[in-house]
Amino acid sequence: MLLCPCLVIFLRVALSSFYGSLSAAYNALLDFGPANFFLLYAPRPDFKVTLGYGVWILLQVALYQFLPSKLSTGQLTPAGNLLKYRTNGLLAWIITHVLFLTLSIFGFLDPAILARHWEALLVTANIAGFLLTGLAYAKAHLSPTHEKDRKFSGSIMYDVYMGIELNPRIGKYFDFKLFTNGRPGIVAWTLIDFSFIAYQYQTHGYITKSILVSTILHTIYVVDFFINEDWYLRTIDICHDHFGFYLAWGSLVWLPAVYTLQTQYLARNPILWSNFQAAAILITGIGGYILFRSVNHQKDLVRRTKGICNLWGAPAKVLRVKYQTNDGLEHDSLLLFSGWWGLARHVNYLGDLILSYSMCATCGFTHLLPWTYAIFMTILLIHRCWRDEERCSKKYGKGWEEYCKRVRWVIVPGIY
Repeated sequence: MLLCPCLVIFLRVALSSFYGSLSAAYNALLDFGPANFFLLYAPRPDFKVTLGYGVWILLQVALYQFLPSKLSTGQLTPAGNLLKYRTNGLLAWIITHVLFLTLSIFGFLDPAILARHWEALLVTANIAGFLLTGLAYAKAHLSPTHEKDRKFSGSIMYDVYMGIELNPRIGKYFDFKLFTNGRPGIVAWTLIDFSFIAYQYQTHGYITKSILVSTILHTIYVVDFFINEDWYLRTIDICHDHFGFYLAWGSLVWLPAVYTLQTQYLARNPILWSNFQAAAILITGIGGYILFRSVNHQKDLVRRTKGICNLWGAPAKVLRVKYQTNDGLEHDSLLLFSGWWGLARHVNYLGDLILSYSMCATCGFTHLLPWTYAIFMTILLIHRCWRDEERCSKKYGKGWEEYCKRVRWVIVPGIY
């Protein structure tokens, strides 16, 4: 909780003051000492920027709460709760971007405004992340939404970090976790990209194919997230992660700061790819996305049909297992081991990684900094595999052991 905010600031300092060189920034850190380094180079807060950030959060809250929305059903919680969620993210994303582009076209807004105030925005977002973490911790103790779905580790710091409440809410439908994970940070992802494209044009007088390819791949990822927001309700973030610093700060700071490093880098350090090179990176990234979506489609199809469907021209193969929730009730579940899911237990992560590495490849290989996202996603997804395997082993017992015998590989068939 202390290192990550410092790391985000360090990455930005390396980009803005050391031409994207992590080694040069690190050497300066050693020469000056950490305290003097951050006093000299760290960004400063700005009242107008803080005010603007507050307006941004309120706008996203209003769109989440008041836009027309279908009510999607989540997955059964350990305590047996089945919750409804407002899934209007795509409409919120469209309205936000139309508003941004309209204000920019008519001259009411500098399209590079986010890029030009990025340092102060980082400071404000960090403060917001810590405040939200404190609010979530206090709410879990004083006014929990579902008491039986709380989880206490015995460590105050771990409870602050990983969270206590599974689904903290205000009212019936304002869900802290879905809103934080799926609104301010991820809606801003593509806005930040567009702003840095404008910054590149204003600074260098042209827009490169590399920054466009990176932004296209980011946009595909973001729009897909919102189109399939109902599917997101059945992922590990919503179903199993409790709401603490890990998700609160991560969604408000880490996502917009680190996931956009490619466009931040390219806006200051343009990379000129040939048409063939740019097309190759774009096609590879889209291929990763298609794999990711195809794999998840198979899983959703099997869930919807209770295993009575065909995959790749043959009947789906499923292992029918049982598990018990905290209320003592027994439930049935399916473990799919054919189609993509017969190749690896988390083969969907392979598509995610191909897309992630393609995004970073737009920045070339001169500096490691813009590859932070791909490195992070590799660590994150492998760690998620470990967590998921441990959870499934406890949940399904011998059923999971049998499943692992049928599907040997974790992410990459034949390798891992």
